[in-house]
Amino acid sequence: MTKSANLNRRETLKLAAAGSGVAALSSMLATQAWASSALTLADIGVGDTGDWSPFTQATGHSVNVVSMGNAPAAVVNQLLAGGGRTNFNIVNIVGGMQEPLVENALIRELDTSRMPNWETNDYISDYLADGTPGFDFIGYDGRIFGVPTVLQGDSFAYLPEETGKLDSYGALFDPKFRGFVSLEDNYTTAGQKTALFLNASGQAQIADPADMTPEEMRTVVDFLIEQKRAGQFRVIWSSFEQAVSLLTSREVHVIDCWEPMVFVARDQGTNAVYAQPREGYLLWAMAAYIVDNPDMSEEDLEATYQLLDFMLGGWYGAKITLMRGYLTNPLAAQYAADHPDQFSAEEAARIREISEGVQAKFEKGGTWQNRWPTHVDVYEEEWQRFKSA
Repeated sequence: MTKSANLNRRETLKLAAAGSGVAALSSMLATQAWASSALTLADIGVGDTGDWSPFTQATGHSVNVVSMGNAPAAVVNQLLAGGGRTNFNIVNIVGGMQEPLVENALIRELDTSRMPNWETNDYISDYLADGTPGFDFIGYDGRIFGVPTVLQGDSFAYLPEETGKLDSYGALFDPKFRGFVSLEDNYTTAGQKTALFLNASGQAQIADPADMTPEEMRTVVDFLIEQKRAGQFRVIWSSFEQAVSLLTSREVHVIDCWEPMVFVARDQGTNAVYAQPREGYLLWAMAAYIVDNPDMSEEDLEATYQLLDFMLGGWYGAKITLMRGYLTNPLAAQYAADHPDQFSAEEAARIREISEGVQAKFEKGGTWQNRWPTHVDVYEEEWQRFKSA
């Protein structure tokens, strides 16, 4: 069997059921000897600024953003069987997917020397260094494969007028909110947060919520099934828009979700709060991977590295932080403050506030999300058991 065909882990979950900164770039442009490239960035939605003109103006390269799923098996399927390997230059997803992507020759090892902003990014050394849990979001077998585009600590959202102040994942399972709770359809988020709660509350003994044994995962799912049959969950959501709608319609009062959904709900007039749980956060980082397209030219590869470096730069970082509420890179807050023509004083202050807030989440700690746990096949089977119960 060739390396590219080495799916392992039960044929990578059977292919998801068979189908399921600008200134730095200016100097880069001065030394660029390549023709313009048209780059395709596949993104899960939160890494798209909606405006890539600063990159295009600085380099001459255009960026086409396409949407892709974030579920582990779906990512592999889209690259391996869905044409992504030949159509995408970069995939920007939640990291931690290196094992199946590397083992199936779907992404390239990074030459970090080709990205000037890499060396100045102390978030990498602070949160993602080799030998720490964070490294698993960008590296594999001691090598670097992913560019960290955002970092975050997730929890849950609630409507304080309906619930009062909440500070525990126990709110997701509190009978007071029965029928007004929603979970994400994702065992690496909802499943792991449940494990964190059960462990912290003494209802189960789970050695490592980030990498559960088969027995521990079954304990988590047994608990969730009991809650589901009692009517605790109104719905299990599966899309960004659906989660936002559940908040804005007030159909749910407590929801396991991503913080950008709270930002959108607030913009639509809903007073939603993102919780600061005493059990800690689900920590993670997005990673931008270079797709191992065998037909990629050296010109396109150079342009791809320029785009990755741009995503480590001040303008991109400030824009994403402001839009999504994520920590991006150390250049973001100062870039916004130094460019009042691009970011207002209020926006610059908000970017700094968000950046400091997310750093506080990492100080608090919790558990790092595990996108490819040791017993991923058991996770998948048990999650299906929960959904079908």
